[in-house]
Amino acid sequence: MDAPEQARRLSQMYDEVLGGGRVPNVPRPLVAASWERSLAASVDPELDAPPVIVDTGVVEGIRENHPLRAVLPVLRQTLTSIADEASHIMIITDAQGMILWREGAADVRRRADRIALSEGAIWSEDKIGTNGMGTSLAVGQPVQIHSAEHLVRRIHEWTCAAAPVHDPDTGKLLGAVDVSGPLRTVHPAMVALVTAAAQLAEGQLKVRMAAADEMLRARNMRHLMALGDAPGALLTPTGRVLAVQPLEWLPDRLVVPDGADRIDLGDGREGLIEQLDEGYLLRMPGTPVRRSRPSLRLRLLGTGQPIAVVGGREIALTLRRAEVLTLLLLHPSGLTAEQLMLQLYGDEGNPTTVRAEMHRLRNLLGGGVLDTKPYRIIAEVTGDVTDVQAALRDGDLSTALDRYDGPLLARSDAPALRAERDELDATLRRAILDTGDADLLWRFAQTSTGAEDLEIFETLHAVLPPSDRRLPAVAARLHRLTE
Repeated sequence: MDAPEQARRLSQMYDEVLGGGRVPNVPRPLVAASWERSLAASVDPELDAPPVIVDTGVVEGIRENHPLRAVLPVLRQTLTSIADEASHIMIITDAQGMILWREGAADVRRRADRIALSEGAIWSEDKIGTNGMGTSLAVGQPVQIHSAEHLVRRIHEWTCAAAPVHDPDTGKLLGAVDVSGPLRTVHPAMVALVTAAAQLAEGQLKVRMAAADEMLRARNMRHLMALGDAPGALLTPTGRVLAVQPLEWLPDRLVVPDGADRIDLGDGREGLIEQLDEGYLLRMPGTPVRRSRPSLRLRLLGTGQPIAVVGGREIALTLRRAEVLTLLLLHPSGLTAEQLMLQLYGDEGNPTTVRAEMHRLRNLLGGGVLDTKPYRIIAEVTGDVTDVQAALRDGDLSTALDRYDGPLLARSDAPALRAERDELDATLRRAILDTGDADLLWRFAQTSTGAEDLEIFETLHAVLPPSDRRLPAVAARLHRLTE
């Protein structure tokens, strides 16, 4: 049956069902159940558009922090070119049905605007009735909704296929991937296409989760090792078991209520739970804990206040103290007072000034963090700058950008730190330019380092497709920079 004939029959069925007459044909069970849910939510079949449309600024904020942002490249690669060729648009929603991203053929986007099938509109079943993305989110499986299977009459000229995307960590619904277009473009393969795209997205999220797990393990294994030979486990913030040492059966995930210090292990045993900077340490009652080194986390990138986090306690740093800690972070074997003086002040410095500053810094951070002869950090230390350096060495530019908030101590004039800052910025910038990846270029362009970089915007302008919504902003910035 061709698409127009199928649409005609569905329209006839729609009028008979909602008109209350005798019904020779009924909707398929998926659609019938969706209509029932939608009508129970008081959705009017004569609506013109979704009644809830969120402000653009709010949408931007949600997109910035949404987990699906990380998998946009794979979704674009899988769906956007096909959507363009087939006169469709690709849509990505959050778990509530709000459209976060929409890309595809320009003429179809113009038609979609007439029914608010655009960013910020909420297309959940309880707002706009039966539709691909809303119904997919409601039932948690891929669906295709064609023509008059939509509850709202205004949408009968459309066909759509959608599949849900789940968090590989918690299993929670993150959103839906949808391909929509005029009803004449209906094709059964669209369901398989969006299903494959959703599976690819979940696969990419799983890879990112594995990388985050490895970093969490590296930073926190010292807590598990402090138990010696006693049984215990390291848990993620969501309760997933990351590492375990001699402990009888343990499930893959434990429920850790907020503020709990004891949890049920699911077999009658009770464990003690200790919240760490990242995740939890599980140990059994009566287990002795050996003293471990304190943890130190340094936040040094960007134009904001440098911060030291010692054992979960945040300490604001003056510029000079941040400079000292940065140098010690970058030189883990330590530096003498004379070496610190040269790197901070050049030939005009005084070692006595450095020794006085180190004394004040040790008092500020507490015991077990800094040592002398030479001056060095003896706590378990991590920093945003070393995270970026490690990601660059591994070729993981997405993670490098996740950790990069701007230049290293942007206000510092210390000779050694100016050199470190310039090297880090130049290495990251060159690596991103060499990829030619529009999303990486765009993300770098949003940093204070990239915002005024002419070559970044020239490259971005060249690689963005004409239909990309970011292109006007890029063109405007490029015009300002070239002037």
